[in-house]
Amino acid sequence: MGTNRTDLMQGTLELLILKTLSREAMHGYGIAQRIHQAVDDLLKVEDGSLYPALYRMEARGWISSEWGTSDNNRRAKFYKLTRTGRRQLAAESTNWERIARAVTRVLEAN
Repeated sequence: MGTNRTDLMQGTLELLILKTLSREAMHGYGIAQRIHQAVDDLLKVEDGSLYPALYRMEARGWISSEWGTSDNNRRAKFYKLTRTGRRQLAAESTNWERIARAVTRVLEAN
């Protein structure tokens, strides 16, 4: 689509990671690529944000990781959603929908 890309809102990255990992286990680069593809490259997911978010989420028990081999035969850490992470995804999704409705009301107000 366009070349204008938007930085992610605070907290949005974790929701996008959780949703991406709800489909399958992936390594960090794959997560970033999947998010870019899903939003037609309109959102920026920088390594400097992605990996600290993955580490935080793993520390919280939302995701787990193990070393494996990527499609191009490189050693990579693969992340997968935990049961706690699935519950967090549901909570984060509900919260996002609530925020989106509130912002829409403000934007549509006369």
